[in-house]
Amino acid sequence: MPPGRLRRLLAATTVAALAGATALVAAGQDPGPRRPAAPPRVQVYLTTTTDPGGRTVGKGLERQRPLTFRPGPGGGITVDPSRTYQTFRGGGASFTDTAAWLLGSSRTLDDATREATLRALFDRRHGIGLSFLRNPMGASDLARYGYTYDDLPAGRTDPDLRHFSVGHDLADILPLTARARALNPALTVMASPWTAPAWMKDNGSLDQGRLRARYHGTYARYFVKYLQAYRAHGVPVAYVSAQNEPTCCAGLPSMRWTGAGLARFTRDALLPALRGAGLRTKVLALDWNWDRYARFGAPVVGDPAIRGHPNFGGVAWHGYAGDVAEQSRVHDRHPRLAAFGTENSGGAWVADQHREDLRDLIAATRNWSSSWVKWSLAVDQNGGPHHGGCATCTGLVTVHRGDAAHGSVDRTVEYYTMGHLTKFVRPGARRIASTTSAEVPDVAWRNPDGSTAVIAYNATDTPRRTVLTWHGHHAVYRLPARASVTFVWPARGAAARTGR
Repeated sequence: MPPGRLRRLLAATTVAALAGATALVAAGQDPGPRRPAAPPRVQVYLTTTTDPGGRTVGKGLERQRPLTFRPGPGGGITVDPSRTYQTFRGGGASFTDTAAWLLGSSRTLDDATREATLRALFDRRHGIGLSFLRNPMGASDLARYGYTYDDLPAGRTDPDLRHFSVGHDLADILPLTARARALNPALTVMASPWTAPAWMKDNGSLDQGRLRARYHGTYARYFVKYLQAYRAHGVPVAYVSAQNEPTCCAGLPSMRWTGAGLARFTRDALLPALRGAGLRTKVLALDWNWDRYARFGAPVVGDPAIRGHPNFGGVAWHGYAGDVAEQSRVHDRHPRLAAFGTENSGGAWVADQHREDLRDLIAATRNWSSSWVKWSLAVDQNGGPHHGGCATCTGLVTVHRGDAAHGSVDRTVEYYTMGHLTKFVRPGARRIASTTSAEVPDVAWRNPDGSTAVIAYNATDTPRRTVLTWHGHHAVYRLPARASVTFVWPARGAAARTGR
């Protein structure tokens, strides 16, 4: 047969075969066996510490040999993506005045070190991809001094807020927050005030005292001006709370409230002011511990006028006292109410920082938290500078200032524990069901691209055979004692993609 005729005959045969297979599929018939897609490989990222306090990092998010899913269920951590829970909004920390000054205008760091540190914090490819900032709205205890955005000499007032200015933040906090947003466009920003200006308060001081009733409307406009100023500088603020830790604490910028007073201010002043200014920023209630919800959160959340307002966003929780299950109890009463973990500081008082971080992270998110946020992004080697309050808090990074390592930056264990979440779980991810145990607690997420991330911690003093079960397949990993791990694998049929 001539070669040209043979080629035409083979081509016609191939077309006919394809047409026949297409017709069988259209008729609902299987044209024959197909090779099943190979199960995805599991990437493994491990963190270990080498001291009893869980602070000296041995392996920090170190990539391990990948695992292979094999046919058959294996028990252990069984992941069920058909059951979904809350949406992830982000994880991160705070540009306190302390952190921003250390990274910025203190001139402790050269430009290259500063940029490398910001990339390590906010860039997901080259760092851990922090995706949530909760910045103090004025001074906190981790500041060099007390300040607000409308400070006046004693005896003077400014009801029209003519002296309002965010000038303090233009030196460090605003430009660094804007740079963080450039490195991670998915970054969410929240703001929380520790105090109103002293002239609005009944004691004329930034320390304690109550907001005078006649200044409720003025203080709400103060929020509006802050949000408008930040937006004008390229930093939209998605959430605010009315007060960080109401009534806490003497000796630092702070302000006293009752639950009824917070509800009245939120309902009658703050929410209408935001709505009237055309701002989409949402107010979060409480912004304190689980054991303070009944006193300071319930009066706000229990008001239908607040709960139904378009500028109300949910409840902010701190992880220092009480029972984390309070988040689930509130969720059960108000299923449409979002929960946010907004402060969990590391510090010298913590017996095992690695263990506490992973237990807090997993417990908070398994109890509906949409975010998990530490406290200050940075402190120096002495835990400062600070203005009253916490002298032993730690940050995600330590900036050395005035010591033998001056100008260098250390990544603490908190950098890595946060990275187990933020490097691999994207904003918009949904928490999915997974079995858990006291020995190896875990939490599972499905990312917007269909990939799965499971964070687990071996709470025991011996290595544990850890089994992942997913869609009728299983993979086995030997998790070292008192170590944390994130397992990541792509959607079926997708190429493997990791944070690196």
